[in-house]
Amino acid sequence: MKRKHYSILFFFLFLVLSAFSQGQFTEMKDPAGFKQKFAEATRKTQTIEASFIQEKSLSVLSEKIITKGRFLFKKEKKLRWEYTEPFHYLIVLNNGTMFIQDEDKKSKIDIRNNKMFAEINYIIMGCVQGNLFNDEKKFLPSFFENRGSFLVKMKPLASNLKEYLSEIRIFFDKNDLLVTRLEMYEPSGDYTRIDFPGEKINTSIPDEKFLVP
Repeated sequence: MKRKHYSILFFFLFLVLSAFSQGQFTEMKDPAGFKQKFAEATRKTQTIEASFIQEKSLSVLSEKIITKGRFLFKKEKKLRWEYTEPFHYLIVLNNGTMFIQDEDKKSKIDIRNNKMFAEINYIIMGCVQGNLFNDEKKFLPSFFENRGSFLVKMKPLASNLKEYLSEIRIFFDKNDLLVTRLEMYEPSGDYTRIDFPGEKINTSIPDEKFLVP
């Protein structure tokens, strides 16, 4: 069950992103400019409301696993990630406390007392605040672009992250720096792809959506 929690939480890390790209990528011409613009965009983002479609490929299965759901984000440090099809799985993060509901099973975690979840929380907030790409102690980023998109490849450096991830790929739209695709690759060769087909920025989201029982 713990491994399942970690796996789903990795999908949770990058809920602030949403863009899909096409064509061959080359090395990014101005990574510093990209990071600055991304940081500026995230500073202006107060809330995010979006749907997602997740596709997981496992070497032991002939068919891909498709799941759907919604996520919510609200500054400061409030996140809600909810799978709705074909099963129900809910994660709520509110100011250092994480609540997980797996069907009828519920659990609550103080992130500050768990090194793994503390790392996850750090990455989530790095994405939200737009400064994740500046910390090369935890991830080694490389930057690419094509005519319509930016691509950032993130290789984990921390041993506890390398156990579950070999690479993360994040695709940004050049026009608005939103990202509609996230790809995560595991050391085994399995991978997960998440598309964000639509999102709403800076809408009114009640705090009740982020209550932790």
